[in-house]
Amino acid sequence: MVTVSVIMYKRLGIGNAEIGLYTSWLYLPWVIKPLWSPIVDLNCTKRKWFLAMQLVISMAFLGIGLFLPSNSFFIITLAFFWMAAFASATNDIASDGYYMIGLTQKKQSFFIGLRSTFYRLAMVTGQGLLVIFAGFLENKYGDNTKAWSATMISAAVLMIILTVSNFFTAPKFEETTTELKEKPAGFFEVFATFFKKHQIGVALLFVLTYRLGESQLVKMASPFLLDDLKVGGLAYSTEAVGTIYGTVGVIMLSLGGILGGILISRDGLKKWMLPMLLALNLPNALYAILAITQATSIYAVVGTVVLEQFGYGFGFAAFMMYLIYVAEGASKTSHYAIATGFMALGMMLPGMLSGYIQEWLGYDGFFIWVVIAALPAFIVLRYLKYPADYGKKTAESND
Repeated sequence: MVTVSVIMYKRLGIGNAEIGLYTSWLYLPWVIKPLWSPIVDLNCTKRKWFLAMQLVISMAFLGIGLFLPSNSFFIITLAFFWMAAFASATNDIASDGYYMIGLTQKKQSFFIGLRSTFYRLAMVTGQGLLVIFAGFLENKYGDNTKAWSATMISAAVLMIILTVSNFFTAPKFEETTTELKEKPAGFFEVFATFFKKHQIGVALLFVLTYRLGESQLVKMASPFLLDDLKVGGLAYSTEAVGTIYGTVGVIMLSLGGILGGILISRDGLKKWMLPMLLALNLPNALYAILAITQATSIYAVVGTVVLEQFGYGFGFAAFMMYLIYVAEGASKTSHYAIATGFMALGMMLPGMLSGYIQEWLGYDGFFIWVVIAALPAFIVLRYLKYPADYGKKTAESND
């Protein structure tokens, strides 16, 4: 959602600084979602919550599509994006709890790669398939506003179809005893027990810095490919950018996420944390090389996206598994929401400044800065303590 808003506003003439600032505010609901996570825990089932929120997201996309042709489209569509963001954050709380209640720890580690892959596939659908469709309509209509309006209405229809499908296919495994076991004892106790966890300060610092570089790159990667050569971009079309991310990007992202989950399940989190952190950040240097050389070769661009997407999927598997570890214990649904709230904060704040940094440093200087911004996570990792075999699938737990 945030990614597609970046590309949409870029094609509708909004500047990089405004895009970086205002679309980064869309991360705020994920930052503050712990404030209402106990409400999700205390009322109804997780299944009912995520079905309701998916319906709200559908309505928000429909509103965006209908109001894009208006004179005040930027303010109005941002309001609908906010509506979708709050619903999506609440959906995250419910679906995360649904995942953790329904699977054992060992199964969670095995499927974490698939889970993060499908999470990223949803994002790639925004910056891939939807963008390809929007680019096709731009060429067909010769009117970017009309093209993106039709695209967002189509996204709303797709979301409604998926919501109905989930209504009939999502298992109803939340038994009364399980629900009572997972519900927090009290609203404020949820927060008190979370911040009393062992080494919580170091853990949260790691969560905030794990994607410090990537959080800025993801905001400016698409504008970089779309911008003209005279301003440091690579002058690719909307359709080309969508095709690159929606084809090889999807494949490599999926492979990286699935492989990451399998390896953690086989060897435990400790062995793969550093390699996965490296995989997440090293490909960012390739964007710096592209920006410095302004190499427009399709092979160079696709190669960069291939490695970056594979590295993201691979590295994100370790991150998600560590967040599950942080949330272990009573009230894990709410605690996971708090942990992912800090994860969103680590995406929001750097992302808000990314457009200003890019305009100040240019694309070449910006991507060099992105590489440097990855270093704090490696420093914090040295002080991080967690079980070496966490997430490892043992012979006794092959169920």
